[in-house]
Amino acid sequence: MTIEFNLPTNLTLLRIALIPLIIVVFYLPWAYSNIACMLIFLAAGITDWLDGYLARKMSLETPFGAFLDPVADKLMVAMVLVLIVQQQASPYLAIPAAIIIGREITIASLREWMAEIGQRAKVKVSQLGKWKTTAQMLAIGMLLYREDILGIPINYCGYGLLYIAAILTLWSMVSYLSAALAVLNAK
Repeated sequence: MTIEFNLPTNLTLLRIALIPLIIVVFYLPWAYSNIACMLIFLAAGITDWLDGYLARKMSLETPFGAFLDPVADKLMVAMVLVLIVQQQASPYLAIPAAIIIGREITIASLREWMAEIGQRAKVKVSQLGKWKTTAQMLAIGMLLYREDILGIPINYCGYGLLYIAAILTLWSMVSYLSAALAVLNAK
């Protein structure tokens, strides 16, 4: 396999490069670090959408890009969730964060195993997974921002969305595991 560095792949690499930046900004003793972190996370989310769109639109999909994109997503989400849980230490935040991170590890392993037995298509990304990702990204953005807007408690809204994301996470995991189990039972 040759590694091709095209625009979508470079956007994915940019998303990975934003991880250390968001960590540094997160710990800066600066009154606006929460806003900067939220904006960096938003930029990462935009690159996530844009790299996939451009890869499909410009026929620039590559095996390396297909591998790297979900890795970048999972790294960003896991790192930022760890930062948020460390900052707002609470079991009410740690539990959904652990569910999300644990699911990502489980499904990544399941996809690798299914690929080894030639059944990768059985656990491809579903619409449910996209809803989970949307709720998760909105929740993380709100939890990074933390401040009320026009009396709306953004941090608590982030908590609520993180629980919705955790429920969707479990639901999608059960769906993927059921698909894998069906393949195993058929053999």
